[in-house]
Amino acid sequence: DSSRLPTLASQSREPSIDLLQAFVEHWKGITHYYIETTDENTPAKKTDIPWRLKQMLDILVYEEQQQAAMGEAGPCLEYLLQHKILETLCTLGKAEYPPGMRQQVFQFFSRVLAQVQHPLLHYLSVHRPVQKLLRLGGTVPGSVTEKEEVQLTTVLCSKIQQDPELLAYILEGKKTVARKKACGEPDALPKDTASHRDKDCSQDGAPARPQRDGEPCGAQTLNNPLLTETEELDGGTAESNLITSLLGLCRSKKSRVALKAQENLLLLVSTASPAAATYLAQSSPCCRAIVWHLCQLYRSMPAFLDPADIATLEGISWRLPSAPSDEASFPGKEALAAFLGWFDYCDHLITEAHMVVADALAKAVAEKLFVETLQPQLLHVSEPSILTSTALLTAMLRQLRSPALLREAVTFLLGTDRQPEAPGDKPCALYAHLIGHCDHLSDEISIATLRLFEELLQKPDEGIIRSLVLRNLEGRPYVARGSPEPESYEDNLDLEEDPYFTDSFLDSGFQPRAKPHPVPATSYDGKTAVTEIVNSFLCLVPEEAKTSAFLEETGYDTYVHDAYGLFQECSSRVAPWGWPRTPIPLDLHEPERPFFEGHFLQVLFDRMSRILDQPYSLNLQVTSVLSRLALFPHPHIHEYLLDPYISLAPGCRSLFSVLVRVIGDLMQRIQRVPQFPGKLLLVRKQLMGQAPGEQLDHQTLLQGVVVLEEFCKELAAIAFVKFPPNGPLQNVSPAPDGQI
Repeated sequence: DSSRLPTLASQSREPSIDLLQAFVEHWKGITHYYIETTDENTPAKKTDIPWRLKQMLDILVYEEQQQAAMGEAGPCLEYLLQHKILETLCTLGKAEYPPGMRQQVFQFFSRVLAQVQHPLLHYLSVHRPVQKLLRLGGTVPGSVTEKEEVQLTTVLCSKIQQDPELLAYILEGKKTVARKKACGEPDALPKDTASHRDKDCSQDGAPARPQRDGEPCGAQTLNNPLLTETEELDGGTAESNLITSLLGLCRSKKSRVALKAQENLLLLVSTASPAAATYLAQSSPCCRAIVWHLCQLYRSMPAFLDPADIATLEGISWRLPSAPSDEASFPGKEALAAFLGWFDYCDHLITEAHMVVADALAKAVAEKLFVETLQPQLLHVSEPSILTSTALLTAMLRQLRSPALLREAVTFLLGTDRQPEAPGDKPCALYAHLIGHCDHLSDEISIATLRLFEELLQKPDEGIIRSLVLRNLEGRPYVARGSPEPESYEDNLDLEEDPYFTDSFLDSGFQPRAKPHPVPATSYDGKTAVTEIVNSFLCLVPEEAKTSAFLEETGYDTYVHDAYGLFQECSSRVAPWGWPRTPIPLDLHEPERPFFEGHFLQVLFDRMSRILDQPYSLNLQVTSVLSRLALFPHPHIHEYLLDPYISLAPGCRSLFSVLVRVIGDLMQRIQRVPQFPGKLLLVRKQLMGQAPGEQLDHQTLLQGVVVLEEFCKELAAIAFVKFPPNGPLQNVSPAPDGQI
């Protein structure tokens, strides 16, 4: 293969050598190969076809450089367009004759579109064969031309990014041209070869005869029987060639091909014009095909997966969909990684896509994956089915970033009702089942569902916390209306004398009486002094049930450090929601309405009340969810969950009152456990890995006491960093363990 520059330079200096003549000669050399050859097995790369195609490309590029000042198509480009050379090449590629011709055609298309700067894709004789070639490649999964196919799509997507209006030509083909002509619109470019479609091909020496619509002119000179009948692949009929081609390549087993195709599809949906975006969303198979593949990947996973195994693959990215090879393997690992990788890609598409496409794709994911595929498993009576689907949904939520898909997920999980709940009402079917799963007979299902809610509480959507908690706290119906809020603080209140600890309270069944004596007052904004709140939680567990003082690194100051970072993150997430800084004033003239904490807090409080009888892992998850809730900087959440001294309305319970009843139960049980302090310390050491894990009597009770002590310290730390109302305390050192 000789260098093109000296050859073309000599052609420009010698008037006897014409560029068009050279271009035509090379094209005729290709067509004559099919007339003269008798060996059908010679690979295309061993013929002169690749060299002649390279010469034709070089001539087109050189000609354009010479025509740059004029800004018009040169004679060689005109010849390429008028004689529908690309149509003919597409037919040759379809026939795959000689062997490997399809690769040569893909390469030629890509190079012409990339190197010729003149806008070509508006021409009917260019975008129609491009559509045919795309469909031709897309119909052969795992074909040997995948690399060339993805190169062509890369060039097309790059051109569309530069001119988004091109997408209509690639997606709709002749329908676009026909509609423009019917409306009397001018063609996209003066030299649109739609105006040439009735011309004959006499210029290349072939006999003139009527041309069938869609038949490549160059094909008339070919006598090879493989090429006499061509199937018309009209890109404007049922599907979008570029989209389906990209989606096919996204499923390639070659990771580099799949990644490049995914990047191209992402580029396409993010640069679409409003009209093209509407077409993508409503008339193309784009959203349906993307979600169909997602559901197929879901169904390809094993029916049961261990939640712990699913957790090991958290953070799978679509750019790196395979898990690190050094991690422990388990059945279904590759299928799980493929599903989470494609889900992450869908989420990324929705984030980056034009709003019209994003909404359509999010709705498709919700309908096909959430409702039709996941919901039956979540509602199933089979425990393995519930457990696996819940853990998978949690993993998806953890990866989810796009606002549109998050809205769909929230609606799917929690419904749309935002009115205050009542004890007897029936929430949406799935939400009711999920609440029931938090108190399931299977501890594994309860833990998995609580993890799902904990993950949900960390998403940036106000509808989540409003649906689960806030809608029931509006108007502060949990506060007794009978007595005004005190205006002065009481110092040095001894919690051992607090009315919550009296036997009459423990036996009263949560029916609060009038206050026996003043309690720490609330400030003008409804928040009790931080000193009293923190001490209330730190001193709640009796000394004989505390063991953290005997071990290192279990102090209250560690919780303050952790709570500070978590509260900062939570405050940053909710800042756009415009929450008030102080509780709304109580309307003493408003009649009291029955207070119901809502189904979510009800199940959490019920679980918390059984902390001494539940497995350690379940207790950890219950307290973890309650801690997440307590971090929210809404004044009503703070007051209801973290103020021990609010005057509760009749029949109400708060987090603190639930804890008080647990402590009362604990005080009675301690008397029945011989050598309680020693056993409790041993259990704590076991939980910390500092002692052999031998089974002890009352082990569940003892582990529950350890969790209870740590949870009270955690609540104290959260209350500490949340005061004052507008943010964490600055430059305040935490007090020694047990007091502030």
